[in-house]
Amino acid sequence: MKAKLPLLPIKTALVACASKLLLLLSILLLPERAAQAQSLSFQANEEVDYELYYKWGLVFSKAGNATFKMKDTYFEGAPAWHYSLLFRSAGIVEKLYQMRDTMDGYYSKAPRLLYSSKHSDEGDYYSVDELRFRYEAVNQVTIASRRYTLKRVKIDTLLVTEAPVSDMLGGTLYLRALAAGTLRNGDNFPLTVAIGRDLVTMRFRYSGQRIVEHKGVKYRTRHFYIDIEDEAFEQPKEAAEVWIGDDANHIPVKVRAKLKLGAVEAYFKEGRNLRAPMDCRVVIP
Repeated sequence: MKAKLPLLPIKTALVACASKLLLLLSILLLPERAAQAQSLSFQANEEVDYELYYKWGLVFSKAGNATFKMKDTYFEGAPAWHYSLLFRSAGIVEKLYQMRDTMDGYYSKAPRLLYSSKHSDEGDYYSVDELRFRYEAVNQVTIASRRYTLKRVKIDTLLVTEAPVSDMLGGTLYLRALAAGTLRNGDNFPLTVAIGRDLVTMRFRYSGQRIVEHKGVKYRTRHFYIDIEDEAFEQPKEAAEVWIGDDANHIPVKVRAKLKLGAVEAYFKEGRNLRAPMDCRVVIP
């Protein structure tokens, strides 16, 4: 049902909407964990499309489109996985706050995260974030973090933490790997995400199987709550939720993040070159 939005003060909420959902989509696959599963839930040339929406009361407005891609490639001369996210704002967000973001992650075939970048084009502002990962010891990870614009370097620092650690893009593989294993209600899994000069603490909590419906299509999923200790989220506990398709692909079917005004949601739209059929679709005879 369509409803008119009071543009003040909701422009700020819409800016947060696009930024947070992009963060969540990117935070939703740590390949190290995926390697521990019996087999990877993705394959080369996989592509997955999402539609993003802003929801507040009766308002359910298109906010953007996103596409994930996985490719077989080389990084610094060695075989590697290249995982990317392309995001473009749409609907009312596009009218008020245009966003064109690209994220890239390179993983060894182990697989282990080696390098990631985020290019942000927001009309009058352009910036690049780069992260280089070094594995100094069994559990210690050193991350060289750099952020710069067309005019100056804004961040140039070194972060040290323990595994498991990911970039903004890597959390998706992490969840897909978790969904491939044996889970019990209440199981929780920590993950550290490097963003700029910060190490953000997250925790995924499994809460059982759920049915998700969008545009008349139903999916069997495994549901996770996400606790995020970061100032970008006003409510750290259960700051977000994700529904992972309960089949061999383990693709996020729905993602939801709470805002001060309403919520922002992403829905699976289409997949190409998937490892297996989307058997999590509920087929009614």
